[in-house]
Amino acid sequence: MRAMVIAVLMAVSLVFPCWADDSFKEGAQNVGQGFKQMGEDTGQAIKEVGKEVGKAFKKGGTEVGQGASKMGKATGQQAKETSKSVGEWFKDVGKKTGEAFKQVGKEIRDFFRSN
Repeated sequence: MRAMVIAVLMAVSLVFPCWADDSFKEGAQNVGQGFKQMGEDTGQAIKEVGKEVGKAFKKGGTEVGQGASKMGKATGQQAKETSKSVGEWFKDVGKKTGEAFKQVGKEIRDFFRSN
């Protein structure tokens, strides 16, 4: 009996080989479609993650740039104020030195005129 069932199945599969072939093709096609869809989904996920990472870097870079800009402006203001105070100091020293020389000149002139 077993041999007879095996013989009938072999005969049927030889007579109708397209049935087995079609189901195999459909299965392979489904597997291929599954891989294709999985690849597309993975690609989309990677693309989205890349966008998010790019946005985060852009935002972080902008914040860092703004912080550096503010720090640079504050440093520039302090340097400007310091240079003003140094300039004023030199101006005051120059005036005092000029007045001292002027006074010495007057005293020398008075010394020679009084004789």
